[in-house]
Amino acid sequence: MTKGIEISADLSDKLQHFLHETPEVELVTAYLYFIQNKFKLHPVLYPKNKVIYQNAEDAVRAAEKTNPLWKEAEIKITFSRESVNELTKKIYICPFSGKVFGDNTHPNPQDAIYDWVSNCKENTERIGGLKVKRFYVSEDPEVIKNYLDKTKVKEPIKRTVYSSALSGKIFNTKESVIEDFKKNYLKPLSLSEVQSQNRYEIEESFLEFIQKQLVEDKIAQFVEALADKKEFVPFVEKWLA
Repeated sequence: MTKGIEISADLSDKLQHFLHETPEVELVTAYLYFIQNKFKLHPVLYPKNKVIYQNAEDAVRAAEKTNPLWKEAEIKITFSRESVNELTKKIYICPFSGKVFGDNTHPNPQDAIYDWVSNCKENTERIGGLKVKRFYVSEDPEVIKNYLDKTKVKEPIKRTVYSSALSGKIFNTKESVIEDFKKNYLKPLSLSEVQSQNRYEIEESFLEFIQKQLVEDKIAQFVEALADKKEFVPFVEKWLA
């Protein structure tokens, strides 16, 4: 005899809330909501690859198989409270001299960094005989903190940081690059959204999981489990009508 589906008290509460918030929801959508919560799924879409993954960690692993999400970079740090202070949120860094422009300490920091690297004496990189206009950008508070005035330090220092392969922005740690990727390059989806769309590919193992769950017998067991709980009877009756 096939074992029926068990619905924990916590899942029951979540399902009740969901059904009362969306009373016209169809049976399959309710079932997928149950499955998503039961297995603690957090599907994400990686639009660049046009693939949906079971969770952000799977997306990170897949992305790094193609190209690393980060690479090491070396920056030179000079200290000046005129350029960076506690209110600075974004900085533009000259990789040759360590000169930095803050978003709150200069009226147009992007133009300023272009002008600076174009004339920087330490910039020896050339393309077509002209100095390259290469610079770094960072919004990582830990990177910005490195540039705060340190009165005991007289000379610039060098430090290894990590550059995002997607945005080119600089981060203090590899973990920060990964978190930026998860936050800005992945789109969270519900399991129902995953199942109902046909625009994007679903990662193979995730698709296999969905197909194993989305079968008539398991949906029937789900309905039977709900029918045993009086608070769900009105919804069951509507689905079976």
